[in-house]
Amino acid sequence: VTLYGPDLSAGIVSFQIDGIHPHDLGTILDEEGVAIRAGHHCAQPLMAHFGVSATARASFGLYSDEADIAALLRGIARTRRIFG
Repeated sequence: VTLYGPDLSAGIVSFQIDGIHPHDLGTILDEEGVAIRAGHHCAQPLMAHFGVSATARASFGLYSDEADIAALLRGIARTRRIFG
């Protein structure tokens, strides 16, 4: 997993998993009840700077709890198993 962005991201984490397109990740996470954003996020120059076509973006807020984070991590692990 590669993280993109500043260390202090105000609860927004952009990332990419090697070998897995963010849209595929988003589809599998949706099956797990986890919603993320996937794509270039209207930031194509930034994506070009990082050399990626898209990233996944998870957002956390006051309503997010440990169960939400655990579900995201389970979904990422499932996605990695599916894509080997």
